[in-house]
Amino acid sequence: MTQVSDIMTRGVRTMAPQETIAQAARAMQELGVGAIPICEGDRLIGMVTDRDIVLRAVAKSLSPEQTFLEEVLSPDVCWCFDDDPVEVATKKMQDARIRRIPVLDHDQHLVGVLSLGDVSVKGDSEEAGDALSDISELAQPHDRLGKPH
Repeated sequence: MTQVSDIMTRGVRTMAPQETIAQAARAMQELGVGAIPICEGDRLIGMVTDRDIVLRAVAKSLSPEQTFLEEVLSPDVCWCFDDDPVEVATKKMQDARIRRIPVLDHDQHLVGVLSLGDVSVKGDSEEAGDALSDISELAQPHDRLGKPH
């Protein structure tokens, strides 16, 4: 049984809660990612996504240079342990409808991130496909009044 530590991405870029959303956006652009773990030291306190920045800052006309990540991050992060079986991690990803999950050691330190891409390329591509299918399941379309078609 493959463990998360066997296929996760290590050396993940993190940011501090006192950094700005402009800094996070630049880091996301440079790295080609849409989410960055927010840590105090090596302790995970949240994640910030490109969606968090748009919905919690841009939509409210907050200044990118003066708005700190702690104001827009998602604090309730779904995570897994590095020695969890990959199947456990992908199930958590499916349940939370996320495509990447922070990985912690048993001392609660961030040690990496597991993405569906990691699972697909380095692990079980069928499992990754099943997880992606569940995560990406589209909601029923709604009209402008919120009524289902």
